[in-house]
Amino acid sequence: MSAQAAPAIARVSAPRPLLAAEVERALSDRQREILDALEALAMQDGFAELTMAQLAARVNCSLRTLYALAPRKDALLLMVIDRRLHRIGRAAMAAIEPGMDALTALRAYLEAATTAVAPTTEAFARKLATVPGAEDLTRAHANYVTAVTERLLERAVAERQIEPVDTGALALVLGGMGAFFSRPNVLRRLQASPKATSDAILAIVLRGLARTPSD
Repeated sequence: MSAQAAPAIARVSAPRPLLAAEVERALSDRQREILDALEALAMQDGFAELTMAQLAARVNCSLRTLYALAPRKDALLLMVIDRRLHRIGRAAMAAIEPGMDALTALRAYLEAATTAVAPTTEAFARKLATVPGAEDLTRAHANYVTAVTERLLERAVAERQIEPVDTGALALVLGGMGAFFSRPNVLRRLQASPKATSDAILAIVLRGLARTPSD
């Protein structure tokens, strides 16, 4: 990717973490282990039906330890999911390697970003939809992915890899596919996972966008 694209992407503001960076840095190794265990439990649909006391028992910690992380179960779930999405977001940015052209960078970025929806099941999506604040959280992360996607599409146009297009509109489609395919009423109609579906459509769209040598 052209070096000019990096500053444009860097200017895109990521969502503010629910667990502030300085707080996470101060966590003990045990607290990190607990958050990792809670994340695994959440992704297995094993969070919503449990009380805080039951969650503490499942991850082998005291109830006091959980309440030190978050004041209630919904807040704890959102923190765990937000922490996961930020980690995946950082990995997606790291997938953009120096020297990549814009379209290659876009594909690498989005395929890494859709890891966020890889384990999503209809049951998990339905339960998450009932959690206050979950929709705003996932929308904030999807908006960030869309903004980064738009910058990469703008660079692809500038580098003449693709014809001029409405990059904002296309970014909404490409950047929002993972979230869209994770909706409970949509997920049930898919033949593959939200990630596999998103990645397959991305490949089709990018093939159609790419200019040929004769263009």
